[in-house]
Amino acid sequence: MQQRSAWSWVPSVSFGQGVPYVAVMMLSTVMYKNLGISNADLAFYTAWLYLPWVVKPLWSPIVEMFGTKRRWTVWMQLVGGAGLAAIALTLHAPDFFRWTLVIFWLMAFSSATHDIASDGFYMLGLPTQRQQAAFVGVRSAFYKLAMIGGQGGLVYIAGELIKSTGDPAHAWSVVFALMAVAFLALCGYHQLILPRPDADRRHSSGGALWQDFVHTFRSFFQKPGILATLGFLLLYRLGEAQLLKMAAPFLLDPRDKGGLGLTTSEFGLVYGTIGVCALVAGGLAGGVVVSRFGLKRALLPMVFIMHVPDLVFVYLASALPSKLVLISACLAVEQFGYGFGFAAFMLYMVLVADGEHKTAHYAICTGFMALGMMLPGMVSGWIQQQLGYQTFFLWACISTLPAFAMTALVRIPEKFGRA
Repeated sequence: MQQRSAWSWVPSVSFGQGVPYVAVMMLSTVMYKNLGISNADLAFYTAWLYLPWVVKPLWSPIVEMFGTKRRWTVWMQLVGGAGLAAIALTLHAPDFFRWTLVIFWLMAFSSATHDIASDGFYMLGLPTQRQQAAFVGVRSAFYKLAMIGGQGGLVYIAGELIKSTGDPAHAWSVVFALMAVAFLALCGYHQLILPRPDADRRHSSGGALWQDFVHTFRSFFQKPGILATLGFLLLYRLGEAQLLKMAAPFLLDPRDKGGLGLTTSEFGLVYGTIGVCALVAGGLAGGVVVSRFGLKRALLPMVFIMHVPDLVFVYLASALPSKLVLISACLAVEQFGYGFGFAAFMLYMVLVADGEHKTAHYAICTGFMALGMMLPGMVSGWIQQQLGYQTFFLWACISTLPAFAMTALVRIPEKFGRA
């Protein structure tokens, strides 16, 4: 194996994991809103883009059977960079909505495959548990940096270009072209710099691999209390899944349509930068609380802290404040609560996955987590158009009640999560 410092590739690969996800799941929503796509169509079609992450565990054996994880990582980054360039080239096409959705689908599948390969590559490139533990925070930080840079910085640039040119399609073409150049450069860097671990080779026995694959899935669904677990994974973010899909349209829609009428640049600042920073801070605070009290004692309070701040959207839709500082403060409170409660959700998935096949079982958990976001998100735009923003956000708050019910049903060991 080549001896390379982990600092030369761990941060950049983590950043590379975040970029296509941000483009597919976050930038697409803002872009389509700027380009005049209705809330119902926007929510329905972009929610479908979650599907590759839902079914990601089903094709993970393919990554094991064909090629190395290093090669998959680099090639999926190449596909992602090509997809970003293709978005930039098709935004002026008459049928841009259909073509860009097709490209986003391709990017979503490549991004999910990249996650499989790069997560496995970390285990091989950092072979000891001490090394892996040492870089957990680094991985998370650079992934979040991609979120801030994309949802904050790039959205702000798009907004400024829209303001100066008056052409949203041109503005987003420039943004995606810049992303493509940067991401392809990152791909070239990784082709040169990623180590080549001796253990990184394709699985020699496809039959045995598929047999292990079936056994892994069977053992997951034979876990004690699996029905309560699945209900928790699917319903924990039922309200949040709907609210998040409509947050950008609400903030960007003009006031005569019930929105706050923010410019795209203002959205990038208050939601993509301040909001994401509050989200990260909430996640860190949630981790500290769980380590102090344990997940069993902390879970119900964390569910409250996650969902009660959703009421700020009811206030914003009712009062329609114009002061950016007030709007930023409200969004920061909601995002902090979301990050705080999501830390408990992530740790619960660690608990469920613990055992013989913990990596594969954790991937299955994340698939159900993505399904819990995809299905409610698909209908959220239609519901909003029927109810209007104020009543829709009330409905989203009511939709959080199943999370409280499932919290009462799951079983957690007394000291799990305590440091």
